[in-house]
Amino acid sequence: MPQRTSLADADCAIAQALDVVGDWWTLLIVRDTARGVHRFDALQQELGVSRKVLTERLRLLVDAGVLSRKPYQDRPPRYEYRLTPRGRALLPALIALQDWGDTWVLGEGDMMATAAETSKEAARVHALVGTRLPALRLLDHDGGSRDPVAGTPYTVLYFFPGAYARRDAYPPGWAEIPGASGCTLESCTYRDQLAEFTAAGATVHGVSTQRPDEQRAFADAERLRFPLLSDAELELTAALRLPTFRAGGTSRMKRLTLVVDRDRTVREALYPITDIEESVRAALAAVRSGGTSGE
Repeated sequence: MPQRTSLADADCAIAQALDVVGDWWTLLIVRDTARGVHRFDALQQELGVSRKVLTERLRLLVDAGVLSRKPYQDRPPRYEYRLTPRGRALLPALIALQDWGDTWVLGEGDMMATAAETSKEAARVHALVGTRLPALRLLDHDGGSRDPVAGTPYTVLYFFPGAYARRDAYPPGWAEIPGASGCTLESCTYRDQLAEFTAAGATVHGVSTQRPDEQRAFADAERLRFPLLSDAELELTAALRLPTFRAGGTSRMKRLTLVVDRDRTVREALYPITDIEESVRAALAAVRSGGTSGE
């Protein structure tokens, strides 16, 4: 392995953290393991890195407790690499980097809860069609653990920035952030059309990065009859590389909708969403037509 320069500032947590993840390959490995890529050959194919470099970086991350190495085959021995709790704690840092890149490298530096249809982040969302959601569980608004993908033929996952039971709970300036307003309308529209989604074989799940207690208060106030799921730890956000923005000191999802089949494959991706009620109709049309809206 190449000689690593010692970061001598032992009291600086930034320096010490960079000693573990300061190489760009290490963060990209964390990114891809969060996406559900766990085996050496698959990681090499995704990253386009040499076997030597990948072996070195995986060894570093295992030694640092970021990844665990678990055998899945005996002859010859083969291993899977999975994020440990220490590794999953890096996901907010990855999302912060992605948000910074979307805003300042790919974008114009404006804080938005949406994007242009021609943007790189819109292309990233639409590229999810045909990919599979990794197995993970999120807390629902009752505090239970739930797979975001239901056992019904389709699951509609609508991702929203944040919705609160009280108007004074919204972050300052919320209404001035392009794309942020409309979460209550979106949830209530799904509530009012829930019977139609159910009849078409779809389960509806709303997802935000809010705490479950915040979601519960909103669900009770609006009498929602489907679960809201909390991705406060950003596991699903990181797994799908969903676009985010920061408001009120919290990473928040930009508004988008995915239609997923029971095999966890994304069949439709709606983003950006500029007309909330039309997006609900498009999601229903996608379910009824076998997973695609036909647009």
